[in-house]
Amino acid sequence: MHCPFCASDDSRVVESRDTESGDATRRRRECLHCERRYTTYERFEESPLIVVKRSGREEVFTRAKLLNGLMRACEKRGIPVERISAIADEIEAELRRESAPRVTTAEVGERALHHLREFDKVAYVRFASVYRQFDDIDEFQHELARL
Repeated sequence: MHCPFCASDDSRVVESRDTESGDATRRRRECLHCERRYTTYERFEESPLIVVKRSGREEVFTRAKLLNGLMRACEKRGIPVERISAIADEIEAELRRESAPRVTTAEVGERALHHLREFDKVAYVRFASVYRQFDDIDEFQHELARL
């Protein structure tokens, strides 16, 4: 493991624990060279989950893309990054547990909306406005009324 600050490969584990979803181990590390701390996650390597895009194109599921979308929706909401990351973990675990090796972007998006709706209504609306590609204010108001 290379330090993200100085690239040294000498570090020590300060703390280890399982994530809330139980599918990864979170390790807090300290670089022995620059003495800064950083977090790593260990996950089991699983068979790839394929996402089928609206165009029909397929690509391997990337947790980072899901996390990026959730982070943007939750921006300036005071939500801890750890909680947003836990939501991404829950969504990925659900997809792997309940779906075939292929899922559509619609399935991924709807699961994200489901979790955000329960967690933070403003983040939900932000995510929905991008995911559902609202064309005008009427569509936006309709979504707000559904809440």
